[in-house]
Amino acid sequence: MKDLNRFSDEDLFKACVEGSESSFEELYNRYWYKLYAEAMKRLRKGEVAEEIVQDLFTSIWLNRKKIRIHTSIAAYLFTSIRYLVISSLKKEIVRKNYRDIFQDNFQDYDNSTEKRIAFNELQGQIESHVRLLPERCRYIYELSRKEFKSNKEIADLLGISEKTVENQLTKALSRLKIAMKLYSFQLLLLFYLS
Repeated sequence: MKDLNRFSDEDLFKACVEGSESSFEELYNRYWYKLYAEAMKRLRKGEVAEEIVQDLFTSIWLNRKKIRIHTSIAAYLFTSIRYLVISSLKKEIVRKNYRDIFQDNFQDYDNSTEKRIAFNELQGQIESHVRLLPERCRYIYELSRKEFKSNKEIADLLGISEKTVENQLTKALSRLKIAMKLYSFQLLLLFYLS
């Protein structure tokens, strides 16, 4: 195995382009902390700085065959990290502005009545679809979900196997899931059309 710490950055990058993971790892080890320190100096958030450096190295590895470096590797890395830091800061400013606008405009807004109405409507939809289930399936579903009986208790009560109980519950839940997806889609459609 070659002693990679004697290679120049440029030689390491050329080997990376050809797919050498060990060369990439050597570049990573040479520059990770320096780039992290650079990002941290501007962001003052360790987790975000670390994420940005990781994103940079991930991008370099994934795009290594497309990257054209016209300066030194170090200059390329530090310029890249500065752009990523600026981009992160811009995103944070936008997020903060949205939070501020939301808090200013909706701080006193109480939507508990709307939530309650929506919950009751959803509950009504579920109930109407439960009524459409086959009788045995519905009965097992209600024992499970309304009376909170275990699969074993239901099996003992009805004189059937636990596997049959599981199958009936799976059938009921999959039908309800499909019905709720359709209901959600209809709500979204109404919301966008109004």
